[in-house]
Amino acid sequence: MEPVLLAQGAEARVYAARLNGSPTVVKERFAKAYRHPDIDYRLRSTRMAQEAKMLLRARQAGVRAPTVHFADMQACALHLEHVDGPTAKRFIQERTVEEVHAVATAIGEAVAKLHDADIVHGDLTTSNMLLRGGAADQLVMIDFGLGQFTTLVKDKAVDLYVCEKAFLSTHPSSDALFAHMLDAYKASSRHGAEVVSHLDKVRARGRKKICLG
Repeated sequence: MEPVLLAQGAEARVYAARLNGSPTVVKERFAKAYRHPDIDYRLRSTRMAQEAKMLLRARQAGVRAPTVHFADMQACALHLEHVDGPTAKRFIQERTVEEVHAVATAIGEAVAKLHDADIVHGDLTTSNMLLRGGAADQLVMIDFGLGQFTTLVKDKAVDLYVCEKAFLSTHPSSDALFAHMLDAYKASSRHGAEVVSHLDKVRARGRKKICLG
């Protein structure tokens, strides 16, 4: 089976492929012609290795994330476990209130585990979350390409702020649902109350920036 392009972003292409007869996903960080080849390769390989490390750390922290089958250093590509199921975005748009609340709880608990492991995802959208088998309690976090390791409360608050902005733009009139997610986050994270308190400061800065243009 030839790899089939599923998506392309600014830094990477994602393909559906097969590995030893089983479905897999390949995330390839492609070369940028405007960069010096040596610098380009160093950047791509470093970011690929960082993402692989984050996926491993996330799984160790109890977060469902794709298994890394292997890393192709020459191609700067990760061969990842294929997760069969809809995105959380689609699930939220199509399911009942009870099921959607269950997913919001699962998101809050998963992000809390990431932050307690000092992982900031960097792109917490409901398109970067899958529900394995369509089950609300089988949330899988994907695409850690913008992630970082950090102990700073402010970085974790910004992660939540990015999540909130993406959440509300994708799912209009869902303020209560995001609040439900935050409640689950605070209840699950060792430093949840502190991070959510700092989130209010990040929101205020965001509003000020909009007002000032």
